[in-house]
Amino acid sequence: MGKSERYLARIDGRLLRALAHPLRVRILELLRADGPATASGLAKRVGESSGTTSWHLRQLAEYGLVTDDVERGNRRDRWWQAVHEGDQLHGKDFLDDPELAGPFSAYAHTLIEQRYAAESRFVGELADWADEWIDKVNFHDSSLSLTPDEAVALSDEILEVIARYRRPERDGDTPVRVHWAAFPRRARPERP
Repeated sequence: MGKSERYLARIDGRLLRALAHPLRVRILELLRADGPATASGLAKRVGESSGTTSWHLRQLAEYGLVTDDVERGNRRDRWWQAVHEGDQLHGKDFLDDPELAGPFSAYAHTLIEQRYAAESRFVGELADWADEWIDKVNFHDSSLSLTPDEAVALSDEILEVIARYRRPERDGDTPVRVHWAAFPRRARPERP
C-alpha cells in the first residue's frame, strides 16, 4: 500500500453509511490518534460497554476501515488498528443522492463536534503543557474573499504543506492535531 493510500480513505457512499454513527467515528479517531486498542480498552475511553464497541469495530472492519493488529493480542484479547490515517471527503459526491443526505449530515456534524472537543480539551489543559509548546500553539481563524476555484487552490496548497510534514513518528515527537476547513459563508451586513 502506497503512502497516499495508507493516509487517506476516500469516503464514498458505502463508507459514509458506515461512518454515519458518531460512536464509530469516535472509535476510528481514537485508533488513528492513539494507535491499536482492544474493544474493552476503547469501551472505557468512550463510556460504552465492550460488547457495543466490539460490534462497532466489526462494522468498521467490514467496511475496511479497521483491521486486526496481528502483532498484538490473541484470540481472546483481540487488538484493532486503523487502516488509514485520515479521510478525504468531497461534499459534491453526495449532493445528488437524497439517501446520502442524512448520513452525510451526521458524519459532518460528528467531525465538527470532535474538532471542537479536541480544541476545548487542549485549552482546558494549557497549564499542563511544557513551556516548549505553550508559545508554539496556533489557532487561526480568518475570512477571505475568494472564488470557488481559489478556495480549492488554497485547500490544495494547505494539504500539500501538511503532506510535506507527514512522516513516521520519531523519538521526541509530540502528536499534533491539524484541522483545516475552507467553506463559504453568507455575508450578513447590518443595513441602515
